[in-house]
Amino acid sequence: MSFDRRTRIEQMRSADRARDRRNKVLAIGLSAVVVAGLLGFGSYMLLEKSEAKERTEGSQAQDAKQTEQTEQEKKKLAAEPIADEKSWDAEKLTRDHVTTEVTYPMEPPVGGNHNPAWLNCDGVVYEKAVPNVNAVHALEHGAVWVTHNGKASPEDVGALASRVGSTPYSLMSPYEGQAGAITLSAWGKQVTVDGADDPRVARFFAKYVQGAQTPEPGAPCTGGVDG
Repeated sequence: MSFDRRTRIEQMRSADRARDRRNKVLAIGLSAVVVAGLLGFGSYMLLEKSEAKERTEGSQAQDAKQTEQTEQEKKKLAAEPIADEKSWDAEKLTRDHVTTEVTYPMEPPVGGNHNPAWLNCDGVVYEKAVPNVNAVHALEHGAVWVTHNGKASPEDVGALASRVGSTPYSLMSPYEGQAGAITLSAWGKQVTVDGADDPRVARFFAKYVQGAQTPEPGAPCTGGVDG
C-alpha cells in the first residue's frame, strides 16, 4: 500500500511537471505569436505612414506644379494684347473721398472721386445695380468689375458669374447705362465683349486683377459695403 501511495505521488508529480512544461511551451508560443503580431502591426503602421507621407508629398508637389502652371498661364495671358481696350491715364483719374454723388465721364466708371466705403469685391456677384461711387473704390483696390445690361444671354451671365465667384478681387452687377452687352472694367481700363467665351475676358482678368494699374495694391476687398 505504501509503495502504491508513493507511486501515485510520483505519478502526480510527474503529471504536474509535464503540465508545467506544456504551460511553459504554450506561454512561449503565445508570446512568440504576440511579438510577431506586434512586429507585423508595427511594420504595417510604418508602411502606412510612409505611404501616407508619400501621398501627401506627391499631392503637395502636384499642387505646387499646378500653381506654377497656373501662374505661367496667367503671365502668358496678361502679356497678350486686348483688342479694342479703352484706357485712361490712371494718374490723372482723381482719387478723393467724397460723400456726395459723382458724375463720371464714362459708363461704367473706371476711376475718379469715390465714396470712402468700397464695395465688397471678394468674388461677389450682385443681383441688382450697385452704387458707382462704391464700385470705383473697389477698382482702386485692384478689382475687376464685370457688368451686363440685360442683352447678354443667361448662359453668358452664368459663366461670368462663375468666373467672378472663384476670383478674389472681382465683382459683377447689372448696369443698364452701358452700351455693350458685357463690359469689363478696372482702374483706368475697360473693354466691351459680346460673350463669356471671348478670349479677352481671360486676358482682362489675368492682366488687371490686382494688376499694375492698381492705385492701392493689397488693399482689402472685404469689410466694405454690399451695394
